[in-house]
Amino acid sequence: MPLPKAELHLHIEGTLEPELAFELAARNGVSLPYADTDELRKAYDFEDLQSFLNLYYELMAVLRIEQDFADLADAYLARAAAQGVRHAEIFFDPQAHLVRGVSLGTVVQGLWRALGSSEQSHGVSTKLIMCFLRDESAESALETLRAAEPYLDRITGVGLDSAEVGHPPVKFKEVYEAAAALGLRRVAHAGEEGPPEYITEALDVLGVERVDHGLRCVEDPALVERLVRERIPLTLCPLSNVRLRTVDTLAEHPLPAMLDAGLMCTVNSDDPAYFGGYAGDNFTAVHQSLGLSEDRLRELARNSFLASFLEDDEERRARYLAEVDAYEFDGDAVS
Repeated sequence: MPLPKAELHLHIEGTLEPELAFELAARNGVSLPYADTDELRKAYDFEDLQSFLNLYYELMAVLRIEQDFADLADAYLARAAAQGVRHAEIFFDPQAHLVRGVSLGTVVQGLWRALGSSEQSHGVSTKLIMCFLRDESAESALETLRAAEPYLDRITGVGLDSAEVGHPPVKFKEVYEAAAALGLRRVAHAGEEGPPEYITEALDVLGVERVDHGLRCVEDPALVERLVRERIPLTLCPLSNVRLRTVDTLAEHPLPAMLDAGLMCTVNSDDPAYFGGYAGDNFTAVHQSLGLSEDRLRELARNSFLASFLEDDEERRARYLAEVDAYEFDGDAVS
């Protein structure tokens, strides 16, 4: 039985496994430039964030109809549940679909076919977070937010993702103000490839409640002190960091030092089909490569539920935390 956990940094488009990509391509008459799943898997050898994004957006071409998004989400939930995920707050990228002629309604309603019944089907509660592409214009983001208003009963918050360098958080100040006025929760990618200053800007200008990645905060002691003092959660993605060469090897990941500093870290999978592991795989990897104790693993699991946007259901949060506290470790079986 795996350690119960919440996943807070997961791009649903990044869960597209090669087998499902070919299945959806066949369904929709899309031709992929790969002979088979093995050849496609070999393409998952990235040099950096941009080379990953190029393939990520290319494969989105297979996602066309509501059932495609439902199948994508259902496949993720099945894998996540098997690795101990009890609650998932799932990102999606509407602009990447709108530009292909896929409507926002198709995306949200398709995802909701799976998310709306995820507790019954997989024992996983869910929330949906709509991300803006930071390498697109702020005007495009604002238009997307307005287009999403009919679906806000199913969207909990907004996020900011894609290529970070050269696209500071302040670019989206107006969009985040509008999102806050609509009562949406706010997160943003910051401090992955971008500098620590982007983390500070995301907090002060965008008013984010969680920082996605946040890895480079360690370069700024004053920022670390602030994150600790204000209990700002960081949604770290260790296997992603290695695959995208943010850190050279997992053994060099600063997670232990970050925990020792008192930072509220969580461990997540980011784009697991591309980065070699789902949430439980990331827990197993940091356990084995970083020698994290059982107490540290339990702390990471507790943090994931404490950082979740479950203020509307504190009874559920308390139940999940009780599951973590009652968990009995069995050797290396933490996934």
